Amino acid sequence: MNNLLDEKCINLGFGLMRLPQTADNQIDVEHTKKMVDAFIQGGGKYFDTAFIYGGSEPATKLALVDRYPRESYYLASKLNAAEFACKSKEEALNEINITLERTGAGYLDFYLLHGIEESNKDKYDEYGLWDYVKQLKEEGKIKHYGFSFHDSPELLDKLLTDHPDAEFVQLQINYADWEDRNVQSRGIYEVAVKHEKPIIVMEPVKGGLLANVPDVVDKVLKEADKDASAASWAIRYVASLPGVMVVLSGMSNLQQMEDNLSFMSDFKPFTQQDFDTIQKARIALDGVERIPCTGCSYCTPGCPQGILMPQLFKVLNIERQYGDLARAKNDYQWIHGSGKAGDCLQCGQCEEACPQHLPIIELLQEVAEKLEK
Repeated sequence: MNNLLDEKCINLGFGLMRLPQTADNQIDVEHTKKMVDAFIQGGGKYFDTAFIYGGSEPATKLALVDRYPRESYYLASKLNAAEFACKSKEEALNEINITLERTGAGYLDFYLLHGIEESNKDKYDEYGLWDYVKQLKEEGKIKHYGFSFHDSPELLDKLLTDHPDAEFVQLQINYADWEDRNVQSRGIYEVAVKHEKPIIVMEPVKGGLLANVPDVVDKVLKEADKDASAASWAIRYVASLPGVMVVLSGMSNLQQMEDNLSFMSDFKPFTQQDFDTIQKARIALDGVERIPCTGCSYCTPGCPQGILMPQLFKVLNIERQYGDLARAKNDYQWIHGSGKAGDCLQCGQCEEACPQHLPIIELLQEVAEKLEK
C-alpha cells in the first residue's frame, strides 16, 4: 500500500472545518495563523479544507498559502455534487476553479469527490466526475484524487471495484463507531485495506465527543495513563491501524493543536495493551444507556409525516451517551426529512414495524422535548 506523503510528514492532518470564531461568528484568521504555525513547526504538512466549508478556503489562503512556500505543505479540498452545493453539472465542474481562486494555491495535492453515499452517488456518475478528476490530474490542477465516504462496506467495495484508479479513500473511523451498525467503521476500514488503498481518517474523535467521554470511559483511560487526554487515545488508536496514511483532526483552538502535537509529532503506535484499553473503553461506552435502534429503517416507509426515526434516535443518543445537548440539537437541524419528532400523529405503524419492539412514540416525544426547544 503506497503512502502518498513524504517520510518527514507526521500523520496528523489539520482539518480546517471547525476553525476558531470571532465574537461576530467569523473565522478568526489571526488565531488560525498561530495554529498553522504551531502545526508546521510540529512537523505537520497536511491541510484539509472543502468547497462547502463556509469561509474555510479563503481563510486557508490568508493563514497558510500566503505565508508559506507552496511546496512545503499538502493541501486537500473537495468537490461536492449534492444539490445544496451545486445545481448543475456545469456548477460541479467549476468548483475546482472557485477553490483554486479562493485558496490561491495554484494546484491541489489531494482532491476528493466529497461525501459519497447511496443517496448522492448517482450524481457523481451523471456528471462524469470520476473521469473529470483524472482530467484535472492530467492538467496539473491536482496531484492525487480519491473520495470521502459515508455509507456501507458493500457500497464502498463496489465503488473501489468500479473505480480502481482512485488513489486513496477518506473514511469515518473511530473506536466508538468501530462496531456501530450505522457507521460500520471496522467494515469500511477492512474494505479499504482489502483494496490496498491508503486511508485518510476523518472524525477520529467523533466530532469532539471522544474528547469529553462519559465518566465510566474516562475511568478506564485514566487507569491506563492518568496523564493522557481522552482525545489522544482516540487519535492514536486510528493512527495505529495499518494502512492509515493520515488522521484528520478538526482543531478549533491553539490548545487543541498543542495537545494533538504533544503525542503526534513523535508518534508512538499502540501496543497490544493500548488496544486492550480501547476495547475496555468501547465496552464501557456501549454500557451507557442509549436507544438500541439498529437503523434497519423498517419504521420509516409507512410514516404519514415522513419522520426519519433512526436518524432522530442516533442524534438523541449523543445526548444520552455523552451528555452533549448542544451538539445533539445542532445535529438535529441537519437531519433531512419532511417531519420533525413533534409532528408524530401517534398512529403506531412504526411500532408495529419495529423488529426491536422499541417504544417509538414515547422516544419521539423525548426527542421533541429535548431537541426541539
